[in-house]
Amino acid sequence: MLFRQLFDRETYTYTYLIADRGTGDAALVDPVLEQVDRDLKLIEELGLVLRYGLETHIHADHITGTGKLRELTGCQGIVPDNANVACADRHIKDGEILQLGTIEIEAIATLGHTDSHLAYLVNGDRVLTGDALFIRGCGRTDFQSGDAGILYDAVTQRLFTLPEETLVYPGHDYRGQTMSAIGEEKQFNPRFVGRDRDDFIAFMKDLNLANPKKMMEAVPANKHCGKSNFAA
Repeated sequence: MLFRQLFDRETYTYTYLIADRGTGDAALVDPVLEQVDRDLKLIEELGLVLRYGLETHIHADHITGTGKLRELTGCQGIVPDNANVACADRHIKDGEILQLGTIEIEAIATLGHTDSHLAYLVNGDRVLTGDALFIRGCGRTDFQSGDAGILYDAVTQRLFTLPEETLVYPGHDYRGQTMSAIGEEKQFNPRFVGRDRDDFIAFMKDLNLANPKKMMEAVPANKHCGKSNFAA
């Protein structure tokens, strides 16, 4: 398996390139519109064929590159079940497995940051957690139908029950960290360690964070596969 972590400095977003070395079939998870040229150059250099643009959720901090990638490569755009994205080629459900050559990508419902969010377990040994679980943190729950209690349940019941050696690759990091492990987050993540569900809900309610800078542009655009001109 080929696995690469790519970074957008403006939005602190991680994009993941996954590919089967034998077949050349590839997927990009959470691509960023401004980084499409970078991603396609890497895919071409490595001799891969992009099959899927895969989203963990409808993003509020950046515009997805999936729509542009679909135009340029013919790849399928895939979003979580219940995501309000009519232009997507496919909606993927909890427990569904996306086959990428010999690689299995299993969807895990991790609602709470938004009401349509998935993590992706790749070949059973690493999980792309999107904005549900960060390294020593988690995504916010105060917009896009977020729900702190549901997020607590998703992380503790769906992610923290994975084997402790499972590698964690988040959707963002704001402190220069790249990866973690389920065992580490269970032991050291301050959002969850020592907090029960009610404590977590109260903590998240008091964060009082500013809205993402691109929220008013990004959310509508991402509901139209990355197009800001919806009539186009």
